[in-house]
Amino acid sequence: MDIFSIFTLLGGLAFFLFGMNVMSNGLETMAGGGLEKTMKKVTSNDFLGFFLGAGITVAIQSSSAFTVMLIGLVNSGLINFSNTFGLIMGSNVGTTLTAWLLSLAGIEGKWYIEILNPSVFAPVLAFIGIAMQMLSKSQKKSNLANIFIGFTILICGMDFMSDSMLSFRDLPGFDSFLATLKSPIIALFVSTAFTGVIQSSAATIGIVQALALSGGITWEMAIPLVLGANIGTCVTALIGSIGTSKSAKRVVVMHFAVNVFGSIFCMIIMYILRAFGIEILEAEIAMVGVAIVHTLFNTINTVILLPVKKPLIKFCEWVVPAHEEKKQIIILDDRLLTMPAVAVGTAFDYTTQMSALSIEAIKKSLSLLDGFDEKIAEEVKELEGQIDEYEDKLGTFMVKISKEEISYSDANQVTKMLHTINDFERIGDHACNMVKVAKEMKDKEICFSDEATKEISALTDAIYEILDLTKESFETGNLATAFRIEPLEQVIDKLIFDIKAHHISRLQKGNCTIELGFILHDLLTNYERVSDHCSNIAVAIIETKHGSFETHEYLRDIKGTNEEFKKDYEEYLEKFTF
Repeated sequence: MDIFSIFTLLGGLAFFLFGMNVMSNGLETMAGGGLEKTMKKVTSNDFLGFFLGAGITVAIQSSSAFTVMLIGLVNSGLINFSNTFGLIMGSNVGTTLTAWLLSLAGIEGKWYIEILNPSVFAPVLAFIGIAMQMLSKSQKKSNLANIFIGFTILICGMDFMSDSMLSFRDLPGFDSFLATLKSPIIALFVSTAFTGVIQSSAATIGIVQALALSGGITWEMAIPLVLGANIGTCVTALIGSIGTSKSAKRVVVMHFAVNVFGSIFCMIIMYILRAFGIEILEAEIAMVGVAIVHTLFNTINTVILLPVKKPLIKFCEWVVPAHEEKKQIIILDDRLLTMPAVAVGTAFDYTTQMSALSIEAIKKSLSLLDGFDEKIAEEVKELEGQIDEYEDKLGTFMVKISKEEISYSDANQVTKMLHTINDFERIGDHACNMVKVAKEMKDKEICFSDEATKEISALTDAIYEILDLTKESFETGNLATAFRIEPLEQVIDKLIFDIKAHHISRLQKGNCTIELGFILHDLLTNYERVSDHCSNIAVAIIETKHGSFETHEYLRDIKGTNEEFKKDYEEYLEKFTF
């Protein structure tokens, strides 16, 4: 035993944590979008939430990252605190997969058996990963390569730790250290503190398995070490909850509670078995035994605590009592960036809300043309303020997402949102402009002629349709719907041109006034701008699919050569004719 063994242990731990991080990032990126939507759909059902939590944690190989993401979702108001129970329990079970993968390192036998040992096949995965990185430009293959390389680095770290543990057995004070771990309470606290410092239960379990491989610990020593790793990993969530809402802090309390209560129960059972002199507790534990303990603890813990979910929620609410919190329109928590795919899904949900607010605002403002209502006017102004906040926070958040490693489809989604939020915001501004026009007409007690009113009514119907098409195409990403927006925008332009021409004709005949002309001009300008923004949004949706934003070139091509465009144009022209 010498100082180089300590270097090997530290290097092994560093390799393990780095490999875990590389592999997790690759898995997260491959998972792509849709996680957040799926999560919101199943959280009301603990059974489905359990399997989803387990599945996501298996995918990202980090229960800590998953819990921090949950805190972000609850803090953003996208998931209720009471619906996180199943997800947390599933995450605890899902994180045990790492221990099972590492336990394969103890496999011995003929070559076709030993090939299952990660130390044997991991170098091959690393070679494949490097080859994919060098020869392929595909992002999916690059992400898969990162998973292979990260897994290999993790296994190398495990091998380093195992080798160092063999050397540690010759250290004079090592037997005394192991003797202290024979006290379950001391072992529990040592494991909890160590895991809290390195913030990785997987690394702690890996070290326990390395000890088991060297033949240094018994079942009685391993059990509290595993329990302590589950408690210590909660420190990451505790740090991640700083500055969050009361509901988000309750997620941390829930995470602590399920692991602490479960550990207390298991420790009581172990002390009872010790009292009866159960011999297996004194036997040396193998690597696979550590994996079994880890899985059994989290599985039994779920079964025990599921019937007492409601009292557990009450306990969390008692620990973190509610009080009046300032209501925010939109909260985009940076903790969601720990899983960029979920951050993208959350941003899209909020952008969809923003689009709905913009369209609601413009429709409310147009209703004022039939009769001004001060209450509706105030509602439009309030909506416009909310829309501005959405644009500001969404823009900032999506710039942060863009700096993360995300999948190609998620990158396209972010690009689409960045190209459209300004258009949705401008639609809200035009809603306020419409309110001013309606207010001016009321204050001056003037109105349009019957002929002009009929023309504006037809134009309004066209505007309603283009707004609905825009909202639908953005929410669904339906290209067929998006393609119908531009021909309708061209029809709206023609209607506006015709209304202006008819107004000049009425003015020349003395059937209209200059004053009404100014109001009509302001009104038609806002109509035209709204339809232009709808067109911009449609182009963003379509061009996102092609990875190009040559908007002017696209519009020129589609108007000049596309037969479907001409067909839709004629259909809308007939539908909204005066």
